[in-house]
Amino acid sequence: MTPLEHRHVTKCQGRGRPPQGEHALTGAERQARYRLRQAGRAAAARPTHPSRPRSRPQRWHAAVAELLALQAEYVAWLEAMPEPLRESATGEALQAIVDLDLDELLAIEPPRGFGRD
Repeated sequence: MTPLEHRHVTKCQGRGRPPQGEHALTGAERQARYRLRQAGRAAAARPTHPSRPRSRPQRWHAAVAELLALQAEYVAWLEAMPEPLRESATGEALQAIVDLDLDELLAIEPPRGFGRD
């Protein structure tokens, strides 16, 4: 009988992950990688809306501006429409939108709130 050799069955691994490249990263390289990962996560986690909601007067002016822009688009649509189609339901609806006087809405200045008028 030959004497059995004493050998370790389990492979001893060092602490942490093995290096991905040929050598282990320096502290500065690890920190740079960490900051890149965090920058990617922070950009995805940031809300797309402003942190402070708009005031009512700001929302009012934005809504009136949007209505005026839409009315201008409907005017262009009505003018581009052939004459026979202006008597259709679409033409009549466009004409009703064009006939609205939105200048009165533009002239209104909403109150700013308690103590700020």
